[in-house]
Amino acid sequence: MTNTFDDIPVRHNMQTVAFYNLENLFDLNDDPHTNDNDFLHTSVKKWTPKRYKNKLRKLGFAISNIGRRETGKHPAIVGLAEVENAKVIEDLIASKHLENCNYSYIHYDSLDERGIDVALLYDSTAFVVQHSETFTIQLTDDDGTPDYTRDILLVSGLLDNEYIHVIVNHWSSRREGEKETEHKRIASSDKAGEIISSIRANNPDAKIIVIGDFNDDPSNNSIKRLVEGFDLHNPMETLRSFNRGTTNHNRQWNLFDQIFFSTNFFKSTRDKFEFSSANIFDEDFLKLFNGKYKGTPFRTYVGKRYKGGYSDHFPVYAIFKK
Repeated sequence: MTNTFDDIPVRHNMQTVAFYNLENLFDLNDDPHTNDNDFLHTSVKKWTPKRYKNKLRKLGFAISNIGRRETGKHPAIVGLAEVENAKVIEDLIASKHLENCNYSYIHYDSLDERGIDVALLYDSTAFVVQHSETFTIQLTDDDGTPDYTRDILLVSGLLDNEYIHVIVNHWSSRREGEKETEHKRIASSDKAGEIISSIRANNPDAKIIVIGDFNDDPSNNSIKRLVEGFDLHNPMETLRSFNRGTTNHNRQWNLFDQIFFSTNFFKSTRDKFEFSSANIFDEDFLKLFNGKYKGTPFRTYVGKRYKGGYSDHFPVYAIFKK
């Protein structure tokens, strides 16, 4: 892999906030408390140390370059989805392309049935964590039993000395059908709204960034009610097109991975961050380069078949400048 981002000057007045669904970043150990049996060396997927290290190296390369064209440096903050535990995050941080990035992380184990969580990576020289907590979504299956999904993670702290709040999400999937599962994403949307309300109760002018894999597009109800109901701006609304998105299913693009934020990021104030731009990080190296799925995310697995790629999602990012 050649780094095509090397000659870009560092912009000290800019920072990147990113989000990346890592597609099942599981370690090699059998955890009796999670459904990780697909990701063992004895499984059909044959999840071996070599494959694990290859995925860590590739994900690290991708993460280290998100926003680099605009800022000349790695992202200050990266929300993650589909990490099994703290160990995989530590292994990711220690991988070849991230070991010199000063990354620390915030992670809590959730009760998710697949054993995957959200987390936050942050460059400890740029972001100082002051508070973090998780919020559980109360869901039930048709038979009334609890349906455990990923918690929402709130991390608050100082980004280059300015206090911001970052809310990391991975809402329920559409596996059983979009309409059949919509109520679950609405419940997550409402929980995110409660978190925003509680932040604003303490500080009406709080600066808030909401990131995640929402399993809904910008035009869906769950996103609209959050963005419109809480005076947020979603720059991703203009990025989805017929031939562009963050994940591709049945030859159709979706923009499930999004970043939106409070509108006070448009205020021009001395020494405060303003929104500059947002984009999908869909560089060619993250894509399949031939075949009928050319241009779609280069995945680690397709079903049980090992492909050796990065993830089934492209990352997204937003640039903020002072």
